[in-house]
Amino acid sequence: MRGFVLFVAGVLVGVAVQATSAQNQPGNQPGSRVNHVGVAVPNVPEAAAYYTQTMGFREAFRNTNDQGQPTSIYMQVSRDTFVELQQANEQRPVGITHYGLVVDDISEAVAIFRQRGATATDPRGPSAFSGAILANVTDLNGIRIELAELGPDSLPAKAAAAWE
Repeated sequence: MRGFVLFVAGVLVGVAVQATSAQNQPGNQPGSRVNHVGVAVPNVPEAAAYYTQTMGFREAFRNTNDQGQPTSIYMQVSRDTFVELQQANEQRPVGITHYGLVVDDISEAVAIFRQRGATATDPRGPSAFSGAILANVTDLNGIRIELAELGPDSLPAKAAAAWE
């Protein structure tokens, strides 16, 4: 039940961000669309089974540790929307950890957010996990917003292209 509540909360955050973004003038928002919600769970395989069997989502891609155990799995909700299940640990307690925005040009997006007074990291990547170029913005409440520039070889872009 807790997993379902976390999912619903993540979807609500995504809808709110998407609605806010849609109300702004074109070119005024460096974030083009909500891509994913990150959720830390106590057991990634159990959570993945719940999201596939109960919610009807499909696994898009995963990251494993040296023992072959999944540490992060992207569950595909729709063509361009994912729930990122991550293993909870001391630094990442159970719950929603972040949400992700896809941007067309990450350097430009970081510059715009910084110009507006946001704290943003420098772009890095491509990520060894997803192949995306990433940066992070921290909002006024300490919520992490992951910015991602998705090239054609990134796993989220490949999953979206394969969506039926």
